[in-house]
Amino acid sequence: MTTKQTFPSSPRRDDDIDLHALLGTLLDHKWLIIGVTAVFFVISVVYATLTTPIYEATATVQVEQKVPSLPGLDDLSQTLGASSSQATTEIALITSRTVIGQAVNNLKLDITARPERFPLIGDYMARSYNPQMPGDVAPPFMGMDSYDWGGAELDIFQLDVPSALLDKPLRLVAGEHGTYTLTDAGDNVLLTGRVGESATGNGITMQVQALHANPGTVFDVARHSHLGTITGLQGAINATEQGKDSGIIVLTYDNADPVLATQLLDQISALYVQQNVERNSAEAANSLKFVKEQLPKVKMDLEKATAALNAFQMRAHSVDISLQTKGLLDQTVALDTQIENLRMQMADVERKFTSNHPTYQALAAQIGQLQGKKNALEKQVGHLPDTQQELLRLTRDVQVSNETYTNLLNQAQQLDIARAGTVGNVRVVDRAATNTNRPVWPPKTILVLAGTALGGLLALAFIFIRQLLNRGVEDLAAIEHVGLPVYACVPLSAAEREITDRNGRVRRGVYAQHLLAQSAPDDLAVEALRSLRTSLHFARLEAKNNLLMISSPGPGAGKTFVGSNLAAVIAQAGQRVLLIDADMRKGALHTVVGGRPEQGLSELISGQIGLSEAVRTVEGANNLYFIARGKVPPNPSELLMHSHFTALLEKLKPRFDLIIIDTPPILAVTDAAVIGHHVGTSLMVVRFGVNQAREIALAKQRFEQNGVPVKGAIFNAVEKRSAGYYAYAYYEYAGAKA
Repeated sequence: MTTKQTFPSSPRRDDDIDLHALLGTLLDHKWLIIGVTAVFFVISVVYATLTTPIYEATATVQVEQKVPSLPGLDDLSQTLGASSSQATTEIALITSRTVIGQAVNNLKLDITARPERFPLIGDYMARSYNPQMPGDVAPPFMGMDSYDWGGAELDIFQLDVPSALLDKPLRLVAGEHGTYTLTDAGDNVLLTGRVGESATGNGITMQVQALHANPGTVFDVARHSHLGTITGLQGAINATEQGKDSGIIVLTYDNADPVLATQLLDQISALYVQQNVERNSAEAANSLKFVKEQLPKVKMDLEKATAALNAFQMRAHSVDISLQTKGLLDQTVALDTQIENLRMQMADVERKFTSNHPTYQALAAQIGQLQGKKNALEKQVGHLPDTQQELLRLTRDVQVSNETYTNLLNQAQQLDIARAGTVGNVRVVDRAATNTNRPVWPPKTILVLAGTALGGLLALAFIFIRQLLNRGVEDLAAIEHVGLPVYACVPLSAAEREITDRNGRVRRGVYAQHLLAQSAPDDLAVEALRSLRTSLHFARLEAKNNLLMISSPGPGAGKTFVGSNLAAVIAQAGQRVLLIDADMRKGALHTVVGGRPEQGLSELISGQIGLSEAVRTVEGANNLYFIARGKVPPNPSELLMHSHFTALLEKLKPRFDLIIIDTPPILAVTDAAVIGHHVGTSLMVVRFGVNQAREIALAKQRFEQNGVPVKGAIFNAVEKRSAGYYAYAYYEYAGAKA
């Protein structure tokens, strides 16, 4: 039979990822993962159900190519490469303060009135209420009439407040028979009024158009600054061009009130179209005014040219134009007519732009080209007889003036018609609409899935971070790696925790006995200690005496639990066992075996009491004896190094089959090293998930430096894991006894 439990282990590099261990960690914490994920799932469902939905209203407008004011500019615009889309400029006009400001005035958006609702569930209950008749209001829930539970409505027609109250929260409390009271945040009454009547008080003028609410219902009211409201809407309204140079502009606006969102975009679209029509109509009116101003001048020039031609023909006795002169005349008239039209266009452009504008420069260049052609014709005219030259000049003036005058009359008629029937170059393609069946927020399915996934990820992150920060050994191979054979793995005992909680301090500082080996002999931890008893039987065959020391690297390892219950199971096998609490600083063996801490080891070593007074029997445990720690001395280490302690151990050895000494942690004080020189067997208790591998190695090194060999380790409070090397047989044979 072997003297210790061995467990196979394979060497593994520290930087390797053990997928099996990771999976085992997840399985070990499956209920935590499931619980956290379930909580987040419930929270996500509740949030998706209770949160106020946000709806998106959309509208579409089209920007068409702008028609020139004067004939002839259409071809010129095309030659200049003017873009057919003016959406970039029009987007700025749509969201301008002029357009949005007028919409704010029309819809009174600078006045807000919202009923107060119960936190968390109030909005949901109000949305769920279905009135039987218009104006119906849900009755107060459990008498809480200050909250709206559905159907409450407040329509404020006018609210003028002093500048000091702008953007300040006000409270309106509904009264009986259409009355109301307006208060400030400090519940100071500002004014009282009735629905449909104008009320004034404290510099405030208010007129409520409609009020549907239970008496006592509170509304949160505020009058916001006009500019602040406009600025907020400019940031909330999104205007984008659909496709490059398409001229199609899509407007979107999100709001919890789908009716308000639709009304706002309808107002903005209509106001924008109206503004565009008025702007184009004004341009046509200005052009018409310019043309009408030019008509008298051109008419006068025509009359002068006609009179001069008639006078010359009378003097020259009706000289006719030759065929050659006729050809020159037609070309000259055509050139002069084109030049005159271009000059008219240049004058119209000059009213809107400077002389550096590309359109103005293009017109000047065309006039220069035509003027060059005219100069070439005039050279040919210079070779004609003087009579033909004069006749040609006068006839040309008459025809040019006549054609110019005729063109101006046509333009005046066209502009007059355009001014009267202007429709602008923008139009509403799709009026504002809101899909109330599908709010843009919250996306319930996505939100629930994302919330559930977030819960799972947070649970995993918590587990792995805790695993990373808690470097306590959970694999006995790590203990064996530092050179300590593991004699037993003691499972974590839920029964021990229950017994400890049930049995506590009694009167006058006397503790009740609550040994697990006595109270729950079939517990898995007790079974493990019975296995340890068997292993120790063979290990002690080579020991120099019957003294067994149990220590630990640091506090909290459970050496008191292991030592006391190990002593109990050995005593149950018929051996006389003495349990000594050698931790004279913080020893707690008396809390397990029962009794007082006084009249113990410290008094015995110092000679204050005799051996018969110090050695006590343990209630309910045959063959088990106990020496408490005694009063806390000022020099525990010096007492242990005294010859009286050595003499005491020599007296006790022949009287008992086994003496188990519970010592302080080796890394805390040197007491365990002092006691270790007297004992034949030393064991170290290592707690699962608490003691680190470096801590265990350092404790072993500390013992060895003091000449105390450590026989092995006891792996205490081991929790069953889905992956690891400690799936021992105690789980299979819970009822077996050694």
